[in-house]
Amino acid sequence: MKKVINILIAFFLAITSAVAQSDRAQVTFYTDKGNIVVELLNETPLHRDNFLKQVKAKTYDGVLWHRVIDGFIIQTGDRTSKNAKPGQMLGEGDEKPEDAVSAEIRVPQFFHQRGMLNAAREGDETNPERKSSSTQFTIVTGRTFDDATLDRTQLRIDEWTNGKVKLTPEMREAYKTVGGAPHLDGSYTVFGRVVSGMEVVDKIEKVKTDRYDRPLEDVRIIKAKITKKYKAKKK
Repeated sequence: MKKVINILIAFFLAITSAVAQSDRAQVTFYTDKGNIVVELLNETPLHRDNFLKQVKAKTYDGVLWHRVIDGFIIQTGDRTSKNAKPGQMLGEGDEKPEDAVSAEIRVPQFFHQRGMLNAAREGDETNPERKSSSTQFTIVTGRTFDDATLDRTQLRIDEWTNGKVKLTPEMREAYKTVGGAPHLDGSYTVFGRVVSGMEVVDKIEKVKTDRYDRPLEDVRIIKAKITKKYKAKKK
């Protein structure tokens, strides 16, 4: 009887998870390396709504992947990159302070494992509230870690979060098997994940870059399109 109950519980959780994910919005990035489909988290509604607004405004149409670090992240969203000259430093963007999005950090529910989207932001010195850029974001590629390295990383996280964020056993297992960038946990908002096209992300990650991490050959988002709308819960 107990076995039957456990099976029913597992089935219910699987169905619930499937329904929850079917409610999530998806955006497709058509890049010159292939297509990337990302899913936005309803648990970070401010970031979700801002991201969809930017897609509708064609903010990402024509922007470059302007910062690429092998084994860490690929970054885009700087509107000034659309017409950037070769070798031009990018990343400062043209955003206004009032456009920043309030932090929605949801650790340990969502963390910086491989394939997650996080919002770029200004440093703590000028941005102690850790508000996010309204346009710039990264996709985490990362690497895998062993226990000793995760222990050292926890010390770094403790310093950056005043000891408020701890790597759970589930997070540690993900970083040891799937990989990611654990030192970012608690300091940046994770608001989405790649659901298709991670092989394209890997292609972009491996391009040659200059000393400022900008690809030597432009890698561009040709177009961004909302390919699945989210379903708002009825009140």
